[in-house]
Amino acid sequence: MTDNTQRTRRSAAAVRSTVAAAAAVLGLASCGGGDNPLDNPTSLSNPPLTGNQRLAFAYFQRCVFPVFLAQLPIRLNGQTTINTCAASGCHDNTNGTGGAFRVIGNAQPIDLTNPANTADIIKASDMYKNFYSAQGEVVFGSPLASRILAKPMVNGVLHGGGLVFESAQDPNARLLQYWINNPAPSGQDEFSTATFRMFTPADPNTGACNTQ
Repeated sequence: MTDNTQRTRRSAAAVRSTVAAAAAVLGLASCGGGDNPLDNPTSLSNPPLTGNQRLAFAYFQRCVFPVFLAQLPIRLNGQTTINTCAASGCHDNTNGTGGAFRVIGNAQPIDLTNPANTADIIKASDMYKNFYSAQGEVVFGSPLASRILAKPMVNGVLHGGGLVFESAQDPNARLLQYWINNPAPSGQDEFSTATFRMFTPADPNTGACNTQ
């Protein structure tokens, strides 16, 4: 092999390395980086639920959904800013760039104690669409392995939106963990009144959100 050939190959390898590094930096510069191969894909095919696992809709609506709307400190590239998960350019359902997880920020709460709000009515609501999207980011029984927590904690996976939760003890992270760890009883759906025990008192409209 000639010296010229060796120099050409080394130069090509250096270019490829530089391009790869630039791609990684660009992925971190955006909030979600939908098409970044190291981040969330634009679309995600979630596996079907196994057995009778269902997360609690009532707890999601009252305790988890507000986390996505909260003004939170976010650390990215050495800078701290304030933003929401549901912001434009992040996970906003209309023009977010945050991959498969999407949030309809103006979704209205549903009175689950009103018998007129049947399962079919709830499933047609924007709040349920948020619930369904969030549940698709969950590994049942494994909160810290779930993208909905692993990404904002930057726990073994890149997050274009930066570091949102400093640790698993962050109050908002604890809400997400409790939701994932406390599904509805086996054989009952996500609207089961048994999930009201996740509040103190056990009222989905007025109860405080339990975290332990």
